[in-house]
Amino acid sequence: MPRFEFHFDFGSPNAYLAHKAMAGIVRRTGLDCVYVPVLLGGVFKATNNRSPMERDAEVLNKNEYAALETARFVARHGLDKYTRNPHFPLNTIQIMRGAIAAARDGRGRPYIDAVFAHMWEQQLKMDDAGVIAQALDQAGFDGAAIAAAIQEQSIKDELIANTEASVARGTFGSPTFFIDDDIYFGKDRLREVEEELVRRGQEKLR
Repeated sequence: MPRFEFHFDFGSPNAYLAHKAMAGIVRRTGLDCVYVPVLLGGVFKATNNRSPMERDAEVLNKNEYAALETARFVARHGLDKYTRNPHFPLNTIQIMRGAIAAARDGRGRPYIDAVFAHMWEQQLKMDDAGVIAQALDQAGFDGAAIAAAIQEQSIKDELIANTEASVARGTFGSPTFFIDDDIYFGKDRLREVEEELVRRGQEKLR
């Protein structure tokens, strides 16, 4: 079956929206998705990219249209818990390293679900170490243990390696998806992603 990957950073609201919408794709296709934590700041630095809000700041009407498209996406997928984080943009390096640590303990997906919710539903300041620890404790994790783990060099190195490998494959922002070696960028490509997953799945069953 095709390998389906989602390269993400918690700091991207579009990554949150894609994460929530992908649950339907996984259910309909029967294919799981491999979540790959990357550091968006590192991606931007390596690719000379900037956030859309910054890049398009002086383009008349473009950010307003982006907000309209986000509202349409939210409505289409019934994502009524989504809310803009007033602390945006945040430095996500701690929580991205935390995703590596949680995955090593076999709790990667619950951690991802919880942190996305803390960021884009509960409006928490998830670059504050105290806020992070408390939020993780409330979600059933050991916040202090994760805070200690993210200081390990191997955790830091894995996040760097993920980011560099993702850029080498073509990533320039978040959310980015891969089906085997083919890249798709942005939440608005999810329909094409699902269609391709179905096509490849059928092809391999022949």
